[in-house]
Amino acid sequence: MNKNILFGTILTLTLLAGFTGCEEEYTVYDGPLYIMFADTLSVVGVENSNTYHDIHIGATKASDKDRTFAVEVIEQESSAIEGRHYEIESNTVTIKAGELATNVRIRGIYENLAVDVENLPVLTLRLITPDETHCNLYEKDGLETKVMLQKICPFDVNAFTGYAMVTSTFLYNYVGSYNRLIETSVDTTDTERKTVILHDYLYDGYDVKVKFTTKDMLNPLIEMDDQPMASTGEAFNTIYGDGMLHIYQPSSMVSYYSSCEKFILQYMTVWVPGMEAGYNTVGTFINAVEWISDDEARILKQQGY
Repeated sequence: MNKNILFGTILTLTLLAGFTGCEEEYTVYDGPLYIMFADTLSVVGVENSNTYHDIHIGATKASDKDRTFAVEVIEQESSAIEGRHYEIESNTVTIKAGELATNVRIRGIYENLAVDVENLPVLTLRLITPDETHCNLYEKDGLETKVMLQKICPFDVNAFTGYAMVTSTFLYNYVGSYNRLIETSVDTTDTERKTVILHDYLYDGYDVKVKFTTKDMLNPLIEMDDQPMASTGEAFNTIYGDGMLHIYQPSSMVSYYSSCEKFILQYMTVWVPGMEAGYNTVGTFINAVEWISDDEARILKQQGY
């Protein structure tokens, strides 16, 4: 549960009370003093071994003097190893006089972190504070938090060029094979250099463009506009609607990429323009595109791909 909800609620109520009527009145929170982590779970994106990341701690009341507390690692509840996966700048934190927040500062050791997002190293922290500041509204009084360390490889559009192996449930259903070897290149019309062209993506003669988002590297998503991918004659041996198969990326499903492992996983909905609504959708399918070396591609070509 997000502890920011508590502080946000307090702030909202304070503001509402302050703007009641036409008078300029000012009120402040006057409830119990609680000190706790701002969240019970944080995911830290580690892009190098030098950057420290803040794990937020908050108090509901300020004090006229500095307040210092210890922070301990609960090793039996942690899979991350100090000195191997991470380092803590200090095992004590201080909320300065007149302030309501401070941070535990942690840095991940980039070269020792694996890229397996399903088994991220986790460390569990506990804040040591006086009993009277514990908030029993939350599990473990809000004094514990888990920190997951996720390795973030820098984005390089050139890593998504060259040969790639496509694995597609659409291919399996309509072509009879899951896999297709393709070539890819950077879309030079994209001035941001975040778009690649998947040449002959699912059918010869039909290229598809995919764009990478880089604003939040903890959420490396891909985007794809509606575009043609084949004719209905090639796919179904007959003409439907306008005679073309189009694809788009459904907003209800998450399509993403990995800079570390050089792949994209994409959901695509296939439809036929010109057909009656309700009958124009073929279905939604999953595509995985994995970039490979020239040597790997040469071997696959010898195998008939």
